[in-house]
Amino acid sequence: MPDVNTIADDDIELKEAQDTEQSVGISDEQISDIEEALHVGYEDALIDNIYQLSPADGAELIAKVSEEDRDLLLKEHAHAFPPVFFSHLDKDLRKVALSNMDAENVAAILSELESDDALSLIVNLEPEFQNEIILKLSSKIRLTLQEGLSFPEESAGRLMQREFVAIPQFWTVGKTIDYLRAAAATLPEDFFDIFVISPTYHVVGEIPLSRILRSERSKKVEDLKLEALHAISALTDQEDVARLFKREDLISAPVVDAEDRLIGVITVDDVVDVLDDEAQEDLLKLAGVEKGDLYRAVMSTTGSRFKWLFVNLLTAIMASVVISLFDATLEQMVAVAILMPIVASMGGNAGTQALTVAVRALATRELSGANALRVIWKETIVGILNGGAFAVIMGVIAALWFANIQLGGVIAIAMIVNLIVAGLFGAGIPIVINRLGGDPAVSSTVFLTTLTDVIGFLVFLGLAALVLV
Repeated sequence: MPDVNTIADDDIELKEAQDTEQSVGISDEQISDIEEALHVGYEDALIDNIYQLSPADGAELIAKVSEEDRDLLLKEHAHAFPPVFFSHLDKDLRKVALSNMDAENVAAILSELESDDALSLIVNLEPEFQNEIILKLSSKIRLTLQEGLSFPEESAGRLMQREFVAIPQFWTVGKTIDYLRAAAATLPEDFFDIFVISPTYHVVGEIPLSRILRSERSKKVEDLKLEALHAISALTDQEDVARLFKREDLISAPVVDAEDRLIGVITVDDVVDVLDDEAQEDLLKLAGVEKGDLYRAVMSTTGSRFKWLFVNLLTAIMASVVISLFDATLEQMVAVAILMPIVASMGGNAGTQALTVAVRALATRELSGANALRVIWKETIVGILNGGAFAVIMGVIAALWFANIQLGGVIAIAMIVNLIVAGLFGAGIPIVINRLGGDPAVSSTVFLTTLTDVIGFLVFLGLAALVLV
């Protein structure tokens, strides 16, 4: 018989786990309360509920309410949300929210944010509106944003923040600590590393804040710096930045200009956002959709998807043309028509597996010219082995189902060929597209589906015409 105390403890732990799970994010009940207060006109209750939300919860609220309520909240009650709330909003929602405000209000919001968050808010706005907002800012913030906008999109220069802590290489730990205390009001709100610089503002070292706090005051900071220096050029692509952080387990890293002078810092929280954005982008591209589709207008979403559906239509027509070449075979054997979708489905799914592995490996730089042929060969071997296994399974099923051993042999051969093609081209197509300078996440699926369908139907129907008719 189980111990009563053990059961009670388990119940308490389960309840605590459930409470913790429920406390993450805004609940549906909270959203309903805010919507009710908005519709009824309970201004005080509405503002009070909004004040209790974290910036991330506020962004979730705006994302989940109806478009009409969203417009009303952002138009009439934007002042109730803290400035940092806007940096948590989806990019498309953020653009809509800020575009409906006047330049002075947007400038007031930007003035309260760190430089990287301020830049992320203004970067997607229309150029004319950007200029209007920038003119309302202080000269210091104005120059910072203009410099950020001058860097390429998705570069380290766009990702970095300009608030950092840098000290001369001849300082001691004691002088550094005294400086940090005296300059507390002007320092970044959060920082993890201190950068050691030369008189010409070149980075000569990085020191984790923990090393400073654990060292004696007389210790020279130059003796505490890390052996490796992870300075990042402002022009570096953000995906390469994310890979560096992941590979070296970094918390922060200095950003330098063309002359290797320190101009900013990238922190791990920004890199986490990059990793999340890039992963979502690649996943959505494989399906021919875009990240903002959830919040865009119906016509805009329809238009963005139409082009890929049209390409899919053309490829489907190609497969249909192949089928039409064997209409006589289909007329004589209904069993062939029944089994055709199985061949196409198995090839398509097997190819998608290989393609997904290849696209991910290309995105993370695990796949390059050095191992491309090995990866393609491996996926081909996997196709051969799976093709052989499913050839036996499907061959037996078809032979018993239609009492025709020859039909079982035909679909078995077709299954082997199609899964080999799926493995070969599933891994090969993304690699070729990447070598040609294209984005393998966008167009690989269309080409792969066409090849597996066309070759699968061609082999299956061709063998059926030769053997069975």
